[in-house]
Amino acid sequence: MFAHFLPSSISKIQDVEAIALLQRIQRRVVQVAVRQSTTAIATAYAHYPLDSSAPVPGTVPILLLHGFDSSLLEFRRLLPLLAHRHKTWAIDLLGSGFTEYISALAVNPQTIRQHLLSVVEPWIGQPVILVGASLGGAVAIDFALHYPDWVRSLVLIDSVGFSGSFPIGQFLPSPLIELGANWLYFRKRAALVAASVLPILDINLMDALRCSLLHQEMPGWRDSIASFTQSGGYANLSNRVTQITHPTLILWGKADDVLGMADAARFEQAITGSRLVWIEGAGHVPHFDQPQVVADHLLSFAQQIER
Repeated sequence: MFAHFLPSSISKIQDVEAIALLQRIQRRVVQVAVRQSTTAIATAYAHYPLDSSAPVPGTVPILLLHGFDSSLLEFRRLLPLLAHRHKTWAIDLLGSGFTEYISALAVNPQTIRQHLLSVVEPWIGQPVILVGASLGGAVAIDFALHYPDWVRSLVLIDSVGFSGSFPIGQFLPSPLIELGANWLYFRKRAALVAASVLPILDINLMDALRCSLLHQEMPGWRDSIASFTQSGGYANLSNRVTQITHPTLILWGKADDVLGMADAARFEQAITGSRLVWIEGAGHVPHFDQPQVVADHLLSFAQQIER
């Protein structure tokens, strides 16, 4: 059974890994404190308890953070590969995925950070291995800088931080931001239509597109995109990356056509003691393109920090 808050178009998805994860997604209310007020947010998450048959179970939980205009569903291939060794969580960030959007609360780095703290502290209750993909990497870095005691180590996957943010968004008029949100909506749908009329119907491609579109049917999706864009995002993060002191693993797709490859070396140079691993045969989303390779590196890294 699928959760009642998930869109009805979920019935069109055939990918067994996607279906398995969608059946695990739940929502729980967290209280997000920002300045002098508190807002209740129904937060979407998936939790994989430790497999009792794990030969050498890890003691540090893993928490996965997705990218921009995405959801925890992007981790559908990676999550099962981690759960046999560690308690593993994936959440939908404030204003993203299947997490409830509340118009009274702006979506910006501060509120995203506070929302994340409202999950980690009461739900997990101990420092985590914080894994951030793309924009989720910027969220992870920002969180680690503000709440270092809740982070044991960082894993950055093709991370935003040096580039990939949109600082000019805070200066754009609302109609132009709305136009941008509409473009995000229609470009994938146009790709889905194109895939459906290909001479050789690519079911896998269509399923991947449907999964990437599912969260866009959630109430308030456009307003959330607009709110985050108006905040300027993580444009001021690059000059703080050098302040990271946590053990850090950088995983980067060797064929990243979104952020390119230069930022991988910049992260390695900026974060003292970090290690960069290139993922062959992967683009901007190596945890989807090469999930077993990513899982192997991540689990090996987790084992090292627990020694």
